[in-house]
Amino acid sequence: MPTSGDGAAKEHRTVSRVTTILELAAAGPGGVRLSELAEQLGAPRSSIHGLVKGLVATGYLREEDGAYTIGPAVGTLLAAATPSIEQAARPVMRRLGERFGETVMLAEPVGDSVVYTETVESTQMIRYSAPLRTRRPLYPTSSGKCVLAFARKRFRDNYLSAHVPDGEQRNRVEQELTEIAETGIAVNRGETMPDVYGIGVPVLVGERVLAVLATAGPSHRMAGRVDEIAAAARLAAREVSELITRRG
Repeated sequence: MPTSGDGAAKEHRTVSRVTTILELAAAGPGGVRLSELAEQLGAPRSSIHGLVKGLVATGYLREEDGAYTIGPAVGTLLAAATPSIEQAARPVMRRLGERFGETVMLAEPVGDSVVYTETVESTQMIRYSAPLRTRRPLYPTSSGKCVLAFARKRFRDNYLSAHVPDGEQRNRVEQELTEIAETGIAVNRGETMPDVYGIGVPVLVGERVLAVLATAGPSHRMAGRVDEIAAAARLAAREVSELITRRG
């Protein structure tokens, strides 16, 4: 998301490499090897080696038999945090899931992506299964649409210029985002995955999108219930926002 002030946040290569290293190390129980990191980052092993050793030295990574996993310093950061939005959202998400029988996710903005940080998965045989801790695009996901709709104009314009280069299509997207900002409801009608609908509503603190509550499932079950699910999700998102505000 953009920083305060006139300028938008810009990617920094070293910061991006460090955060990617941490994400890759956290992605699997066996960790990640230096060769894999260099390949994923498209960088020389020598460059990545220095970053990895620095993260090991500061406790953010742990090395064992040539594999790197998340270190204890990450847990220290998390322990120092205020009660999480996941804790506030979990009971609300369970109620939504039980009411509609579909998968409910909590998505949080991370740079120019969204990441699902919590999920209550549907118990139905045919269901949407949400990948956790994986970056997903802001467009056309329903969660990402919510983030873009409430983002600062410069950030939104930069994102759309980079990811929606066709001028006519970009005009349609901008109109859709304006409507989402007005209604507080974003719908993905099979735009990411065929036959899967997603409905996202923002959890707002003031005008800032703290997270997005998203419900997803097969189009044949979701298409006729968009308004019903969206109305319930808006009330749920408001409840989460009030809980977070009180805790803050």
